[in-house]
Amino acid sequence: MVLQKTALVTGGNKGIGAEVARQLAEAGMRVIIGARDRHRGEDAAHLLAERGLDVRAVVLDVRDESTIAAAAQTIEDEEGALDLLVNNAGIASWQDGPPSSSSLSAVRELLETNFVGALAVTQAMLPLLRRSEAPRIVNVSSALGSLAVNGDRTSPFYSARSIGYNASKAALNMLTVQLDAELGETGLTAISVSPGFVKTDLLGGIGFITAAEGAAVVVKAALDQGREAAGRHISAHGDIPW
Repeated sequence: MVLQKTALVTGGNKGIGAEVARQLAEAGMRVIIGARDRHRGEDAAHLLAERGLDVRAVVLDVRDESTIAAAAQTIEDEEGALDLLVNNAGIASWQDGPPSSSSLSAVRELLETNFVGALAVTQAMLPLLRRSEAPRIVNVSSALGSLAVNGDRTSPFYSARSIGYNASKAALNMLTVQLDAELGETGLTAISVSPGFVKTDLLGGIGFITAAEGAAVVVKAALDQGREAAGRHISAHGDIPW
């Protein structure tokens, strides 16, 4: 008998996260949506449950360690283990910008949410992930977090100077690299995935692809059974240089 695998998707109540939750559930996983707002999380889970999918929600604010700890306890009590963590929760800010003029408060918030928040969730969920036969962490990153891309004058992203957001994703990529270096030999797989320039409310609907299309890249990496992508930064078009 093959036991159903369990996934936690942070920021899973809307945008890419909601699509990741849907697609993972459609692939047969039991999915837990982590959301800051209880009602929004439960509403998102209810919509998917109405389709016959195994989805529910927990309150989880990546900047509030008490909610992270409570979510981990709930998952331990109800599931006993966790097979997949998708660190998807993230923000952008219109107050972000070039290093010379970006709002310092915006930069702090971006780093606290996009990097420190992901690290906090990862640390809290590691004991549960270690109980899985093939634990996997997928960090939803961005090509904007690549130092090589940021420094390439021929890159279409060269002019995208948002020091807070870009630095937060670069730090998230470092989390991927160091998780793989520290825990890869235990069987844990950590991957950074860039879903692409997705149309979500994160940037006011600006983008080239839909949330479903972007989520498909994340889900493909999440469902992969091997470790070929471990410690790498991947996209729909191949590897992204660090």
